[in-house]
Amino acid sequence: MMVRKQSAQRKTHTPDPGNTRRWRSVRRQIDTLDVATFNAIAGTKSPLLDATMPRLTRAADRSVLWIAIAGLMVLSGRARARLGAARGLVSIAITSLIANQVSKRIHRRPRPSITQVPAQRLAHRIPESTSFPSGHSASAMAFAAGASAEWPALSVPLRTLAGLVGFSRVATGAHYPSDVLAGFALGETIAWLTTRPVPVEHIDPTRDDLSVHAGTPNPDGEGIALVINPKSGSGRAAKILPAVHEAFPRMRIVELGRDGEDYGQVIRETAASCEVLAVAGGDGTVQQAAAAAMHHGIPLAVFPAGTFNHFAKDLGMFPLKAAIDAIHAGTYAKVDLGEANGTIFVNTASIGAYTDFVAIREKYERRISKPLAAVIAAIRTLGRGKAVRVRVQDLDGETVDAKFSLLFIGNGRYEPRGFAPVYRAALDDSRLDLRVLGVTRPASRARVLLDLLTGRVARNKRYQQFSDAEYHLELPDGPYRIARDGELGEEISRLDAKVLPRALTVITPARRKRR
Repeated sequence: MMVRKQSAQRKTHTPDPGNTRRWRSVRRQIDTLDVATFNAIAGTKSPLLDATMPRLTRAADRSVLWIAIAGLMVLSGRARARLGAARGLVSIAITSLIANQVSKRIHRRPRPSITQVPAQRLAHRIPESTSFPSGHSASAMAFAAGASAEWPALSVPLRTLAGLVGFSRVATGAHYPSDVLAGFALGETIAWLTTRPVPVEHIDPTRDDLSVHAGTPNPDGEGIALVINPKSGSGRAAKILPAVHEAFPRMRIVELGRDGEDYGQVIRETAASCEVLAVAGGDGTVQQAAAAAMHHGIPLAVFPAGTFNHFAKDLGMFPLKAAIDAIHAGTYAKVDLGEANGTIFVNTASIGAYTDFVAIREKYERRISKPLAAVIAAIRTLGRGKAVRVRVQDLDGETVDAKFSLLFIGNGRYEPRGFAPVYRAALDDSRLDLRVLGVTRPASRARVLLDLLTGRVARNKRYQQFSDAEYHLELPDGPYRIARDGELGEEISRLDAKVLPRALTVITPARRKRR
């Protein structure tokens, strides 16, 4: 009996010879088809292939072609294009590392024989590395898939170009067709995986628009006073002045920037003497202008002249032409404002390490993308941030005690969930968006970092998100510095925040452009 049992066990663990033979047969058939396809392409006499394929494969060396396309996308000025360029280049970096440093070391497949490839069609540089997979093809598809994930209109042209690059690797004798297909699969997979920690921004086309009202057209800027900080946006604000002068010859211009000048006082005095207050500057300047416009009961017109233009973009006053057209038309709407300890904010208020998070994110987001920069900022902040104890009480009297490293309050509910918020679904929903991410121990930090990289931070039990009209936060271990709209403010031991529903009249296009 024992002998039979052992024999049965040996039979269970012995590979089926039939399956092994079938697999080897399939492998031989694939290899035969691979070589036959390569030889057919190599033996095809075509002056067109001879002229174009070496140039195309050379252009894709070291991803120069894709870097150039990414540069053109950034220069286009479109938000989708910048995000697509960033995701595409990040996908290339990861794919190239895996293809060249991992896959090629595991699969030691020799390069194909180039004896049948016409000399004039050969790649100028036949790599000495192994053949599987094609690094050029992997990088090409990684960029095409990554960029088109953010900007779907680019999917067909970029994937077509990637396909041609892959074909060029076969035509010039550098790879077998299966090497190219494997490279395509790798690049497509890596590009998809980047959407896990950094989701693609999908703006709901059915989200609520502002209720926009017809106003009095203003073709020349009569009664409008523009307060401008020429130094905002690294001097970008000053560059809009020629276009503004041309569009509004009767607009009054008030420039900020004199040494020792109280910006808030100048803005308040300007608001008291005009019918419409316009502002061009960073979010901190816009915040003060919003408070002054609300106090005097006049409309606010925001020109996109800061570094990031968060409020202007959410209003639809971006790019500059959109703002000019809206002011000419005079269309307006009512939007909410946030108030923290009696001081207005238009975007966010924050305490604790979130101020460091914002500074790091904004350092990187113009070079990569805001969501990806947010992940980098969160990782760096979580690695060094100290926990802050907070007690939250909402209007229902419910309290939550927590320790956090990242906390912010948004004027309006932001999307998506997690700590890479991108846009507001509405500017008049009468809600404050409170987000808290608590990390108190090295183990919890490691778990949060893992969730950030896998796109699951919104499900982490240490992440909490609330939406209400008013909050009262006690900071037992305070005081802590508060920041409003990126500007550091006073030290506080208690934070009382509330929404001011439709408190501000703003100039806005009749229909906001989706971004």
